[in-house]
Order: sequence, then C-alpha cells, then structure tokens
Amino acid sequence: MSKMSKVRNSMRVSGSTLIISSLLVSSAFLRFGTDTGAAIAQTTMSVMETDVVSTENDTSKQADASSGSAQLLEALLKREAEVERQEAALAQRENNLKATKAEVERRIGVLEASEARLRQMITQAEATAEDDVLRLTTVYENMKPKDAAALFETMEPEFAAGFLARMQPEAAAKLLAGLNPETAYSISAIVAGRNARASNL
Repeated sequence: MSKMSKVRNSMRVSGSTLIISSLLVSSAFLRFGTDTGAAIAQTTMSVMETDVVSTENDTSKQADASSGSAQLLEALLKREAEVERQEAALAQRENNLKATKAEVERRIGVLEASEARLRQMITQAEATAEDDVLRLTTVYENMKPKDAAALFETMEPEFAAGFLARMQPEAAAKLLAGLNPETAYSISAIVAGRNARASNL
C-alpha cells in the first residue's frame, strides 16, 4: 500500500472517531442538561412549596396569636367587670352596715335615755314612798301605844316590821308592850332578821 493510501485511511478512522465522540459528548450534554434542568426545576418547585408552606404556617401562627390575644383580652375584660361588680356589692354592703350601725346606735341612745328617765322615776317614787313611810311612822309614834298596838295587830307582820324598824326605840318598845305576845314576837323576829342580813352585807 502506498503512503498516500495509508494517510487517507488514517484520516477516515480519525474522522469517524471524532464524529462518534462528538455524538457521545452531545448525548451526554443533552442528558446532563435535561437531568440538571429537571433537578433545578424540581429544587425550585420544592423551595417554592417550602416558602408557601412557611408563609401559610406564619399566617396561621399569626392568626392563632391574634385569636389568643383576643380571647385573653375578652377574659381580662370579663374579669375586670366581675371585680367591679364585686366592689360595687361590697360598697353597697358597707353602706348597709353603716346604716344599720347608725340605727342601732340611735336605738341604744333612745333606750339609754328611757332607762335614765325610768331610774329617775324609780328614785323619785322610792323617795316619795320613803317619805310616806316616814310620815306614817311619825304618826304611829305620836299615837297612844294602845291605839297603835291595836292597829299593828291588823297588819301583816312584815309590813308592821317596816314601820317598827323606823320608829324611835322608846315608842317602839311601848308599841311592842301593847301587842299580843305572838304578834310582838313575829314582828321582832322579822326586824332582827333584816338587821342581821344588813350587817352581813
């Protein structure tokens, strides 16, 4: 074979090899480019979906937070209204207690005034009664012993003892001498018993 033929054959082999290699490289680029594009598109879609989900989550969280704040505010307002109602009830109760206390104090004042008047009346009555008893005692002392004795015989022993205890000793002795011995003893025992109790006080 001539040298020229060898060169031609070598060029044909090299050209064929170059064409095949170019096709393989082009195919690889096409496959690589297609897969890469798909991968990039898929990644982009995934990122976009993630952003959408994140945005939805943020919006949901904001809505939940807003709803929670509204519920908290409503609860606080209800609590404040309840506290105000209780304060008003306590204030009304305090006013009622003050009014009741004032009424009780007024009635106590009326009772104390009535009690003071009653004590004064009792004192006056006792003084009047004592004056009456003393006047009667003086009358009995000035009566004749026989007449006074006859009168004392008709009295209850305790009643007669009250007058006898107030009489002067001499007049009382003359009166007792004119009484029935049993009556004189009863009246004397009552007077002695009163004096004994008074001395023990």
